[in-house]
Amino acid sequence: MDTRHGDGAKIGVARLSIISNSVLIIAKLAVGTVMGSVSIISEAAHSAVDLMAAFIAYFSVRTSGKPADREHPYGHGKIENISGTVEAVLILLAAGWIVYEAVTRFIHPKPLESVGWGVLVMLFSCVMNLVVSRRLFQVGSKTDSVALKADAWHLMTDVYTSAGVMLGLLVIWIAENLMPGRHFHWIDPLAAIAVALLIAHTAWQLTVQSARDLLDVTLPSKEKAAVTEVIASRYPDVHGWHKLTTRKSGSFRFIEFHMLVDPRMTVAESHRITDEIYALIRGRLPNATVTIHVEPCDGRCDEECLRTCMLPEEERDRTRSRHFPGKPEETPPG
Repeated sequence: MDTRHGDGAKIGVARLSIISNSVLIIAKLAVGTVMGSVSIISEAAHSAVDLMAAFIAYFSVRTSGKPADREHPYGHGKIENISGTVEAVLILLAAGWIVYEAVTRFIHPKPLESVGWGVLVMLFSCVMNLVVSRRLFQVGSKTDSVALKADAWHLMTDVYTSAGVMLGLLVIWIAENLMPGRHFHWIDPLAAIAVALLIAHTAWQLTVQSARDLLDVTLPSKEKAAVTEVIASRYPDVHGWHKLTTRKSGSFRFIEFHMLVDPRMTVAESHRITDEIYALIRGRLPNATVTIHVEPCDGRCDEECLRTCMLPEEERDRTRSRHFPGKPEETPPG
């Protein structure tokens, strides 16, 4: 995806998330207050947290796309990781508040009014959040935006929790109509506690996903394999590689490795090969910055070099004897 188009799509869908969450907060708070339902009010609090997360995501996607500058030579991508971690903390705080309110209401139950309106507002919440979250996932996956995917997970959690609250309200309505005189208000705070547990689980997943890149964890094995496949495809120009290091910052990847070539190769030829490898890797891994250090392959192979050497053993021996004529082979220890 073109960077400018991708940034525009990210900003647009983040703005959509802000609007949808604002509408849901008003609807849930109004209906929850009229009904006296702690589960619906807890859902309003959940949407309020989602709104804060949407604002954070909006800010981060606007900032993370800025190009590298003198003070930030590796760009601003980690702003998305920071925002995802902050969002996870906000979700945990919301979960704690919901549990407190639910336990209080469980101890001191209150009758619910207009249960039908509660069911309708939860159904409306499910549909709206499902539509917006799918759009967030779509753009977040295309642009590899941690912030947008975190926001999408927020809304998907809201879909599940809203469905749970709606089911609880339906059970209360059906049970009290089938058994007049008996009350089932205790189901409402139990549904709220279930909401809180789901929210806390989502917060933990977001923390792991967002914080891992803050610690410069290596790229996933599938992406590293894509890099090594590209390098291997350039044999026999490339004899091998070593010291492969990778990390990620937001949607930006940083890849470094040492590439071994024939010592007789010209600087111009080695430069051409590195340019081609750079382009091939970026074709497989968008937003990748690739640093390649070219080294002569003169047959002095250490253990690390041998692990990724692409030369047949006979060719390695010829290379060694060409650069060190008359030098006897070293007998391996043991």
